[in-house]
Amino acid sequence: MVKKIESKIVGFQVKKDDKKEKQPAAEAAPCSKCVEREASEQSNQNIQQMHEKLDRPEMLVGNTYKIKTPLSEHALYVTINDIILNHDTEHQQRRPFEMFINSKNMDQFMWVVALTRVLSAVFRKGGDVKFLVEELKAVFDPQGGYFKSGGKYMPSLVAEIGDVLETHLTMIGMIQKPGLDVHQKKLIAEKKAQMESQNSSESEPEETQQFPPNAQLCKQCMHKSVIIMDGCETCLNCGASKCG
Repeated sequence: MVKKIESKIVGFQVKKDDKKEKQPAAEAAPCSKCVEREASEQSNQNIQQMHEKLDRPEMLVGNTYKIKTPLSEHALYVTINDIILNHDTEHQQRRPFEMFINSKNMDQFMWVVALTRVLSAVFRKGGDVKFLVEELKAVFDPQGGYFKSGGKYMPSLVAEIGDVLETHLTMIGMIQKPGLDVHQKKLIAEKKAQMESQNSSESEPEETQQFPPNAQLCKQCMHKSVIIMDGCETCLNCGASKCG
């Protein structure tokens, strides 16, 4: 049916189907991935992370390490205290919070205090602090390094503090060190047995019997434990060998 419009058109509107308006729109069911993502985000918001505004608890757990070097008659005692985040949950983790170094040697007091304050501040910032290990171990003393007990070479006292930090981070699980496989352990045991049989006539103090006295420094593990066996340089500590 045609309807003639005689008046002036000042506006218009599209007419909707009444039947479609009465039908309620079907609500789209949320996808499973969306639900999982929202649950994961909500869970992550409840996880406690290390940050500089985190209040220090009344009690912290920690470990104290002794450093005895030929550079001083007094030992250094390095204490690293950790904070337990998300206690008694599946997200529980132990992270370093502060470091202290104590010694009777007052000649090193100023730089020791400065070092511990900077390291503690970096700990409390959060994030990955493993880079501190490499930075400290890369410090060389212009007067020369020394060998610590066990035959490991330390280029400086600061490097040994970095070695202590590496030991602590490994202990709390922040650093994962790849261990030797079965074949490497067997090879090292065989090489040690051969060398001990060759040097059985020589009497060495108990502290230096771990590696032969003529062993060279290993550039990988920094132990004085490289010997020549079967025409090949082999480390009796970490298994490194130029022959593969």
